[in-house]
Amino acid sequence: MSELNGVIVINKPQGFTSFDVVAVMRGATGQRKIGHLGTLDPNATGVLPLVLGSAAKAQELIANHNKGYTAQFQLGIKTDTLDIWGNELKRSDIRVSRAEAEASLKHFCGEIEQTPPMYSAVQVDGKRLYDLARQGKTVDRPKRTVTVFELELVDFDEDKQCGTLNILCSKGTYIRTIIDDLGEKLGTYAVMTSLVRTYACGFTLSDSIELEKARNMSDFSDVIKSTEELFADLRFVRLSELQSKRFLNGAVIDINRTPLKTMSPNEGELLRVKTPDSTFIGIARVKGEQLKKVKQFV
Repeated sequence: MSELNGVIVINKPQGFTSFDVVAVMRGATGQRKIGHLGTLDPNATGVLPLVLGSAAKAQELIANHNKGYTAQFQLGIKTDTLDIWGNELKRSDIRVSRAEAEASLKHFCGEIEQTPPMYSAVQVDGKRLYDLARQGKTVDRPKRTVTVFELELVDFDEDKQCGTLNILCSKGTYIRTIIDDLGEKLGTYAVMTSLVRTYACGFTLSDSIELEKARNMSDFSDVIKSTEELFADLRFVRLSELQSKRFLNGAVIDINRTPLKTMSPNEGELLRVKTPDSTFIGIARVKGEQLKKVKQFV
């Protein structure tokens, strides 16, 4: 099998780490050069884009993509991991109505501050928080600013005191923390009981395939997506054949000699770069009157 270059979107099953998925796909495709875009916890499922071959170079360029999730939660319980799989710490008998739960969501929309949970991969003084947590230690964690673009209460069972949230948020947002903070705002406790990532890097669940199916495939031509799809939100510039060659050789391109002269590009703007026949060859950045290569993908 020739080397694959592009994106395969896996619907990660529960019980697998993101690196487990990479390992499975290395075995299935027979190639080592595979990475993933955005870690999912083992108990979470959903959209996990894998980058193969030359597409692996895209990892550092798309680190800030927004993510979408569907999360279920249970009120009245607090655990050390902020989810149902942790050790139970406290319980509360306080009852909450759907209207109260819905009204509280406004406090978690927009730009908010979060304290990362102890059971997370965040490093403090060079040590992973989850390693410290497993040793029974709790340390001060610096708050981080994240953005929640959409937060919707899809359903809420007042008898069982459980519900479902749809969330669209920035990179680095902890859904467990939103749910834990929601419980506190409601005067009770709350834990996450399931998490499905529904959107990442422009891909949805409908773009994904089951890991078991991918494991048994011998031909990936129908499921691999182009690297360019990762940058679909960027504008593009089409260079001449000579300019394309110069771009790939690392030369700086004069913007005024390209279609950009009529596009009014912004300083620092990232652009997709294409050849005359519309072949995607890389990403460039606008620097004054010049176009400079950031990354090539051929």
